[in-house]
Amino acid sequence: MAPSVRLVVPLLLATLLLSSCASPKPAPGRVPSSTSGQAGASPDGGTASPDGQPPIEGATDTGASHAGTSEATHGSAGPGRVEAADGGLTASPPLPGPGAEDPLAQGLPGPGDLKRLDFRGGEPRIPIRLMEGRREVTFSSRGRMKLRFGGPSDKVLDAAAGTRWSVRVTQGEPAVLTARVQLAEFRFNDREGLNAAMEEWKARGVAVRAHVLGAVYGIAGKVIDNRRYLLLVDEAFTPDAASRKQAELLRGYGVRTTLFEEVRTPASAILELRDEAGVVVGLAQDKLDAETPDGAGFDVRQVEYGVGYDFHGFEDRTFRGALQLVVDRAGMLAVVNVVPLEDLLKGLVPSEIFARAHPEALKAQAVTARGELLAKVGIKHLADPYLLCSEQHCAVYRGRTGEVASTTAAVEATRGEALFSQDGRLVDSVYSAVCGGHTEDNDVVWGGPPDPNLRGRPDVLPSAGGHYPLPAHLEEWLAATDLPAACRLSSFAQPSKFRWEKRFTAEQVNAFTRQLGIGRVQALAFSERGVSGRARVLTLSGDLGATQIRGELNIRRLFGMLNSSMAVVTAERNAEGQITGWLFRGGGWGHGVGMCQTGAIGRAEAGQRYQDILRHYFNGAEVAPIY
Repeated sequence: MAPSVRLVVPLLLATLLLSSCASPKPAPGRVPSSTSGQAGASPDGGTASPDGQPPIEGATDTGASHAGTSEATHGSAGPGRVEAADGGLTASPPLPGPGAEDPLAQGLPGPGDLKRLDFRGGEPRIPIRLMEGRREVTFSSRGRMKLRFGGPSDKVLDAAAGTRWSVRVTQGEPAVLTARVQLAEFRFNDREGLNAAMEEWKARGVAVRAHVLGAVYGIAGKVIDNRRYLLLVDEAFTPDAASRKQAELLRGYGVRTTLFEEVRTPASAILELRDEAGVVVGLAQDKLDAETPDGAGFDVRQVEYGVGYDFHGFEDRTFRGALQLVVDRAGMLAVVNVVPLEDLLKGLVPSEIFARAHPEALKAQAVTARGELLAKVGIKHLADPYLLCSEQHCAVYRGRTGEVASTTAAVEATRGEALFSQDGRLVDSVYSAVCGGHTEDNDVVWGGPPDPNLRGRPDVLPSAGGHYPLPAHLEEWLAATDLPAACRLSSFAQPSKFRWEKRFTAEQVNAFTRQLGIGRVQALAFSERGVSGRARVLTLSGDLGATQIRGELNIRRLFGMLNSSMAVVTAERNAEGQITGWLFRGGGWGHGVGMCQTGAIGRAEAGQRYQDILRHYFNGAEVAPIY
């Protein structure tokens, strides 16, 4: 074939594919609705509920929120859930078995579906972002592949195993976002705390609204409910203006806030699919789906990782499941791995715990990680075309590349298992690296009402005898070198994480606190300590004024991520009595709520089974299967 003909054919094909997959234009006069990963979110904050409580975005008459959307007020149970006769939720009937139909016949979930779990086939599939902000991505399949271009005609391309493909973004337009400042977050049963906070901010002259985030599912006789209330500043800003509002609130009230983003206009782009010779063989509007019907998976070239950290880099990686090549919020290209939950855990658990640890500790980690993933559904990355990211922000995940035989065995041995309370509700199975000898109450660290399964307790091995100090006498507790704590006796224990010192110069502390507007710091004092000695309030006094920082994480962030707030602080002075520095002496590494990972290893080494380990850290919670 002549060169000119060879060039024209693929271009004609591309033109035909683009015309078939282009999204239809909205009807004249229709105003596009905003989305924040929660389709149909009420732009005006909703209306007052029948009991006279404040307006709650996404709330329903029955108090059940479906993915936090106003669609729930119309009785929609959402994908994978049907309403039971008693108003509850139950799992939908299972999908046809393997081989009943083409796995791509239903297509992969679209961005609007990604904030909900689908249990119809038992194990849900989770969309997790591998990287974004790319102009071009290269990948190959490990088995026969189908590429779906979408659009009304839904063009499909079949490709042989091992062929290399590139997707390039063109004509990219970023999303238009608005943002509200998020002042606080409350557990769903903490209506009293929400109301009190709303009144406090109204008294300060700040108009606020409440928003329901999350979803409730019923499956296998258990309840998975990650709903919570967000307290938002009522006014919507541009992202830049919202950041300025955050700085204003920090200066005025010492409150560190986050942003709740909404998509006003979705990002868009044309995606070019190119073969190994660089020839364009098809175009898609906004999204391409790729799947191997035999489950062989994909190799993705130069996956970016560690963004924003000193270990930032690129690595070729292999993944199970399917791929979505989708336009991100910046109008660039994101790669999303749509993967079964158990396969996701196989590539995730090795990043959470030492793969050489005792098998029972690895099983405990697999169960808690499974629960953590279920608890995060629909509450992160609300303005993005995926559910989670594969970085520290959500869950460090390297796919098949990161799998280790020992942790894979732990995931398979606990397949479908999660932690549940006595009333059958999913436990928030949080964990931290080193508790320092005593775990902490959830309400001390995060506020809200006490959770019966997240009560702080000594992490002392049952065989330990004798007397030892307690955190109520914190100086003595931190000075003790022979505590029989599981996280100190573990073979993986690190003394510098069990007990530590951190010294800052006066100049460093003044730089950390500059935004608070109190001048040069003259005094620091921790207060409102929990049962482990962790503080939830830090009072700072300077030569221009005084303020308080509330919240364990906020305190740690103020000092560039302090190891924990189980600490005491003293001023260091020169001969003239001038402050030259600040010495923090503390214990533990992390928030200390739930399972102590190093302690779990110590308990496994002492002969405890994973069920016993989890029962200890989560106050009697039981392991049960959900699929």
